[in-house]
Amino acid sequence: MRTIIVGDVHGCAHELEDLLDKVAFAAGDRLVFVGDLVARGPASLKVLDIARATGAIIVRGNHEQKLLDYEDARGRWIRGAATPKDDTRVAIGKIHRDLARRLRPIDLVMLRSSPIWFDLPEHDLRVVHAGVDPTLSFEAQKPSTMMRIRTVPSVKGHVLWGERYVGAPHIVFGHNAAPGLQLHPWATGLDTGCVYGGRLTCLVLAQNQRVPRALATRRASLVSVPARKIWFSPTRASA
Repeated sequence: MRTIIVGDVHGCAHELEDLLDKVAFAAGDRLVFVGDLVARGPASLKVLDIARATGAIIVRGNHEQKLLDYEDARGRWIRGAATPKDDTRVAIGKIHRDLARRLRPIDLVMLRSSPIWFDLPEHDLRVVHAGVDPTLSFEAQKPSTMMRIRTVPSVKGHVLWGERYVGAPHIVFGHNAAPGLQLHPWATGLDTGCVYGGRLTCLVLAQNQRVPRALATRRASLVSVPARKIWFSPTRASA
């Protein structure tokens, strides 16, 4: 059984299909998403359908969390239990608000059941969406950190958290498209900016295979496909 870990899809359903075709995804393979399956791209609901049909494991990203937070606030407002900070008119941008209103009950169930991290002990790796604070034990990590961290302070300013993290386990993550593919000694970042016109990338591991420490060997375990177009401009990244 292979394990196939996919970077941030962001609604790019056609590219996800292209990637699964390229790796010849088949029955018996295990599919894992690092989070941010939805939003910004053209077909978020189709991506969720693919995840459901393949029995994929979905690690929760900040975009999934944003949708769930909106739905929770909206539910409190409907029940008459909302507070001023639950004002959904300002708590979420139009892209996410429109998507939240199109989510089906089965989608919400799937997103609510998504873990903040997922361990794959046979590969000696952990999947999180954004990463960890390398100065803290894993038990001390906050969910918000694991869904949003990009950099950590250093004497020279800020550096990518993966540069400072020392495992085991190896951490596979997404979230940060700006640097592109990240290959650190103990961390691999798979967000290669598909929704921005980049590529959709996955890490393919054979049964019980650990993430290769040698960069050339690790690169050989990566598969990617190009975006079909620029679906979202980075200048609108706050949406």
